[in-house]
Amino acid sequence: MEHPIRITATTAALLVSGVLTAGCAAPEPLPEVTQGARPTAAPATTGPQASKDAKAAAPSGASLGGPGTACALPVSFALAEKWKAEAVEDPENPEFAALTRQGPATVRCEVDAKPAGHIGYLRVWTAGKGPARAALEGFMKAEEKATAVTYRETKAGALPATEVTYTVANELMGDPKDERAFAVATPRGTVIVHLGGLDTAEHRAMLPAYELAKSTAKAL
Repeated sequence: MEHPIRITATTAALLVSGVLTAGCAAPEPLPEVTQGARPTAAPATTGPQASKDAKAAAPSGASLGGPGTACALPVSFALAEKWKAEAVEDPENPEFAALTRQGPATVRCEVDAKPAGHIGYLRVWTAGKGPARAALEGFMKAEEKATAVTYRETKAGALPATEVTYTVANELMGDPKDERAFAVATPRGTVIVHLGGLDTAEHRAMLPAYELAKSTAKAL
Protein backbone atom coordinates (compact mmCIF):
# COMPACT_ATOMS: atom_id res chain seq x y z
CA MET A 1 0.00 0.00 0.00
CA GLU A 2 1.07 3.57 -0.40
CA HIS A 3 2.91 4.63 2.75
CA PRO A 4 2.80 7.94 4.65
CA ILE A 5 6.08 9.82 4.99
CA ARG A 6 7.15 9.66 8.61
CA ILE A 7 10.63 10.57 9.86
CA THR A 8 11.00 7.73 12.34
CA ALA A 9 13.23 4.72 12.90
CA THR A 10 10.59 2.57 11.19
CA THR A 11 10.66 4.80 8.12
CA ALA A 12 14.44 4.59 8.02
CA ALA A 13 14.33 0.80 8.21
CA LEU A 14 11.79 0.65 5.39
CA LEU A 15 13.89 2.98 3.29
CA VAL A 16 17.06 0.93 3.77
CA SER A 17 15.24 -2.34 3.00
CA GLY A 18 13.75 -0.89 -0.17
CA VAL A 19 10.15 -1.51 0.92
CA LEU A 20 9.19 2.15 0.70
CA THR A 21 9.31 3.18 -2.95
CA ALA A 22 7.85 5.95 -5.06
CA GLY A 23 5.26 5.08 -7.67
CA CYS A 24 3.33 6.45 -10.61
CA ALA A 25 1.12 5.51 -13.56
CA ALA A 26 -0.37 6.14 -16.99
CA PRO A 27 -3.41 8.41 -16.90
CA GLU A 28 -6.14 9.21 -19.25
CA PRO A 29 -4.46 10.63 -22.38
CA LEU A 30 -3.52 14.28 -22.21
CA PRO A 31 -2.54 16.38 -25.21
CA GLU A 32 0.94 16.86 -26.54
CA VAL A 33 4.34 16.50 -25.03
CA THR A 34 5.85 13.09 -24.28
CA GLN A 35 9.09 12.59 -22.43
CA GLY A 36 12.18 13.12 -24.52
CA ALA A 37 10.44 15.64 -26.77
CA ARG A 38 10.10 19.39 -26.27
CA PRO A 39 7.41 20.56 -28.73
CA THR A 40 5.25 23.59 -28.24
CA ALA A 41 3.16 23.30 -25.09
CA ALA A 42 -0.50 22.41 -25.39
CA PRO A 43 -2.93 25.27 -24.80
CA ALA A 44 -4.56 25.79 -21.43
CA THR A 45 -7.58 23.61 -20.77
CA THR A 46 -10.80 25.37 -21.73
CA GLY A 47 -14.25 24.52 -23.01
CA PRO A 48 -15.59 20.96 -22.74
CA GLN A 49 -12.47 19.54 -21.10
CA ALA A 50 -12.47 22.26 -18.44
CA SER A 51 -16.14 21.57 -17.77
CA LYS A 52 -15.44 17.85 -17.52
CA ASP A 53 -12.70 18.48 -14.94
CA ALA A 54 -14.92 20.82 -12.95
CA LYS A 55 -17.72 18.25 -12.82
CA ALA A 56 -15.22 15.66 -11.61
CA ALA A 57 -14.24 17.71 -8.54
CA ALA A 58 -15.13 16.26 -5.15
CA PRO A 59 -17.29 18.01 -2.54
CA SER A 60 -15.17 20.48 -0.60
CA GLY A 61 -14.19 19.99 3.03
CA ALA A 62 -11.48 22.01 4.80
CA SER A 63 -8.85 24.18 3.12
CA LEU A 64 -5.09 23.71 3.19
CA GLY A 65 -2.09 26.01 2.95
CA GLY A 66 -3.27 29.18 4.67
CA PRO A 67 -2.76 30.37 8.25
CA GLY A 68 -4.07 27.96 10.85
CA THR A 69 -4.22 24.98 8.49
CA ALA A 70 -2.26 21.74 8.88
CA CYS A 71 0.48 22.81 6.43
CA ALA A 72 1.88 26.27 5.73
CA LEU A 73 2.37 26.46 1.94
CA PRO A 74 2.90 29.03 -0.84
CA VAL A 75 -0.58 28.10 -2.12
CA SER A 76 -3.95 27.23 -0.66
CA PHE A 77 -6.56 24.86 -2.02
CA ALA A 78 -9.70 23.03 -0.91
CA LEU A 79 -9.55 19.48 0.41
CA ALA A 80 -12.11 16.81 -0.36
CA GLU A 81 -14.39 15.84 2.49
CA LYS A 82 -12.79 13.57 5.13
CA TRP A 83 -9.28 13.77 3.63
CA LYS A 84 -6.81 14.44 6.45
CA ALA A 85 -3.76 16.70 6.01
CA GLU A 86 -0.56 16.49 8.04
CA ALA A 87 2.74 18.35 7.71
CA VAL A 88 5.80 16.20 7.00
CA GLU A 89 8.14 16.33 9.96
CA ASP A 90 11.71 17.53 9.47
CA PRO A 91 11.75 17.31 5.64
CA GLU A 92 15.15 19.02 5.44
CA ASN A 93 16.93 16.32 7.48
CA PRO A 94 19.69 15.03 5.15
CA GLU A 95 19.42 11.58 6.70
CA PHE A 96 16.05 11.18 5.01
CA ALA A 97 16.77 13.03 1.77
CA ALA A 98 15.97 9.95 -0.34
CA LEU A 99 12.50 9.90 1.16
CA THR A 100 11.65 13.60 1.39
CA ARG A 101 13.27 14.92 -1.81
CA GLN A 102 12.57 14.21 -5.47
CA GLY A 103 14.65 16.16 -7.94
CA PRO A 104 14.47 19.86 -6.98
CA ALA A 105 11.44 19.39 -4.71
CA THR A 106 10.99 18.69 -0.99
CA VAL A 107 7.77 17.19 0.35
CA ARG A 108 6.00 19.44 2.86
CA CYS A 109 2.55 17.99 3.36
CA GLU A 110 0.60 14.81 2.75
CA VAL A 111 -3.17 14.47 2.64
CA ASP A 112 -4.39 11.00 3.54
CA ALA A 113 -7.37 9.55 1.67
CA LYS A 114 -7.99 6.65 4.07
CA PRO A 115 -10.62 8.50 6.16
CA ALA A 116 -12.56 8.92 2.90
CA GLY A 117 -12.27 5.21 2.09
CA HIS A 118 -9.34 5.23 -0.36
CA ILE A 119 -5.71 4.15 -0.19
CA GLY A 120 -3.42 6.94 -1.33
CA TYR A 121 -2.22 10.48 -0.74
CA LEU A 122 -2.12 13.93 -2.22
CA ARG A 123 1.43 15.09 -1.50
CA VAL A 124 2.53 18.71 -1.73
CA TRP A 125 6.14 19.44 -2.66
CA THR A 126 7.93 22.79 -2.87
CA ALA A 127 10.91 23.87 -4.96
CA GLY A 128 12.79 27.12 -5.50
CA LYS A 129 11.56 30.05 -7.55
CA GLY A 130 11.41 29.52 -11.28
CA PRO A 131 9.17 28.18 -14.06
CA ALA A 132 6.66 25.56 -12.97
CA ARG A 133 7.45 23.35 -15.94
CA ALA A 134 11.19 23.29 -15.19
CA ALA A 135 10.52 22.19 -11.59
CA LEU A 136 8.05 19.53 -12.72
CA GLU A 137 10.45 18.18 -15.34
CA GLY A 138 13.19 17.99 -12.68
CA PHE A 139 10.75 16.21 -10.38
CA MET A 140 10.00 13.67 -13.10
CA LYS A 141 13.64 13.08 -14.03
CA ALA A 142 14.09 11.74 -10.51
CA GLU A 143 11.21 9.28 -11.06
CA GLU A 144 13.38 6.74 -12.85
CA LYS A 145 10.66 4.12 -13.39
CA ALA A 146 8.15 6.47 -14.99
CA THR A 147 6.89 5.68 -18.49
CA ALA A 148 4.27 7.19 -20.81
CA VAL A 149 5.14 10.63 -19.41
CA THR A 150 2.93 13.35 -20.89
CA TYR A 151 2.93 17.08 -20.06
CA ARG A 152 0.34 19.74 -20.79
CA GLU A 153 -0.12 23.40 -20.00
CA THR A 154 -3.30 24.04 -18.03
CA LYS A 155 -4.73 26.12 -15.16
CA ALA A 156 -4.79 25.52 -11.40
CA GLY A 157 -7.53 27.87 -10.26
CA ALA A 158 -6.57 31.11 -12.01
CA LEU A 159 -2.86 30.23 -11.99
CA PRO A 160 -0.94 29.02 -15.05
CA ALA A 161 0.10 25.43 -14.39
CA THR A 162 1.90 22.49 -15.95
CA GLU A 163 0.45 19.02 -15.46
CA VAL A 164 2.07 15.63 -15.98
CA THR A 165 0.52 12.17 -16.18
CA TYR A 166 2.53 8.98 -16.28
CA THR A 167 2.73 5.27 -15.44
CA VAL A 168 5.06 3.68 -12.93
CA ALA A 169 5.86 0.08 -12.03
CA ASN A 170 3.80 -1.08 -9.05
CA GLU A 171 6.14 -3.30 -7.08
CA LEU A 172 3.51 -4.12 -4.45
CA MET A 173 0.65 -5.06 -6.79
CA GLY A 174 2.59 -6.24 -9.83
CA ASP A 175 0.85 -4.11 -12.47
CA PRO A 176 1.77 -0.60 -13.64
CA LYS A 177 -0.25 2.19 -12.09
CA ASP A 178 -1.27 5.72 -13.01
CA GLU A 179 -0.01 8.84 -11.25
CA ARG A 180 -0.13 12.57 -11.98
CA ALA A 181 0.91 15.96 -10.66
CA PHE A 182 0.49 19.65 -11.38
CA ALA A 183 2.93 22.46 -10.68
CA VAL A 184 2.43 26.20 -10.22
CA ALA A 185 4.98 28.99 -9.79
CA THR A 186 4.39 31.53 -6.99
CA PRO A 187 6.41 34.44 -5.58
CA ARG A 188 7.39 32.11 -2.72
CA GLY A 189 8.53 29.25 -4.94
CA THR A 190 7.12 26.46 -7.06
CA VAL A 191 4.53 24.05 -5.67
CA ILE A 192 3.94 20.53 -6.99
CA VAL A 193 0.77 18.66 -6.00
CA HIS A 194 1.06 14.92 -6.69
CA LEU A 195 -1.55 12.15 -6.61
CA GLY A 196 -0.46 8.53 -6.33
CA GLY A 197 -2.53 5.63 -5.05
CA LEU A 198 -2.30 1.94 -4.23
CA ASP A 199 -3.12 1.04 -7.84
CA THR A 200 -4.73 2.54 -10.92
CA ALA A 201 -8.25 1.85 -9.66
CA GLU A 202 -7.56 3.75 -6.42
CA HIS A 203 -5.84 6.53 -8.35
CA ARG A 204 -8.84 7.05 -10.59
CA ALA A 205 -11.24 6.91 -7.63
CA MET A 206 -9.27 9.74 -5.99
CA LEU A 207 -9.15 11.98 -9.07
CA PRO A 208 -12.10 14.13 -7.89
CA ALA A 209 -10.04 15.17 -4.83
CA TYR A 210 -7.10 16.03 -7.08
CA GLU A 211 -9.35 18.03 -9.43
CA LEU A 212 -10.79 19.90 -6.46
CA ALA A 213 -7.29 20.87 -5.29
CA LYS A 214 -6.34 21.95 -8.81
CA SER A 215 -9.48 23.95 -9.50
CA THR A 216 -9.30 25.86 -6.17
CA ALA A 217 -5.54 26.59 -6.01
CA LYS A 218 -4.58 30.16 -5.06
CA ALA A 219 -1.16 31.73 -4.48
CA LEU A 220 -0.62 33.11 -0.97
